Amino acid sequence: MRRASARLTEDTLPIASIAEPERLVGLGFRYWLNGFRTGDIGCWEKAWDAYAGILGPTLAKGAVADLARWVRSIDRHAQRRPETLATDCDCFCRDECVAIAMIAACQHNACPAMRACAFSLLGCSLIEEVVSGATSFAATMRGAKQMLPPCYTTDASLLAMTPATAARQ
Repeated sequence: MRRASARLTEDTLPIASIAEPERLVGLGFRYWLNGFRTGDIGCWEKAWDAYAGILGPTLAKGAVADLARWVRSIDRHAQRRPETLATDCDCFCRDECVAIAMIAACQHNACPAMRACAFSLLGCSLIEEVVSGATSFAATMRGAKQMLPPCYTTDASLLAMTPATAARQ
């Protein structure tokens, strides 16, 4: 298993054991962001294949369009580099989990958790375009019967917190 810039934790679950809606959001985030960074169309094709395989081509078209808008807004406004793992990695890193939690929070109208996730992913307060994109994407996923569980919303604030470091601030 290859790693990109993100570190894994001991409690990381393999992607295959994660429910379909969460898997789609996490992989979509990873593939689309990696596609922006590398310019490799293969990353975007992987996203399309994953969404079309689960949702069918008609629903996938809207979902992938909303995914692209959301991830592009993150890439455009981030003041830090959100981390992703390599496209073929079999688990999710912290920022990928924060992205999943953000969409879950949108689907369950948990505004404080959703905003905490946006702040965490961007590293700044310019979150409105990202919030708008996440809200549209979450609604599209809900319409495609891809509901994320509310348990992500309760963990979102913890996921969104900056990891502890030994460095003095």
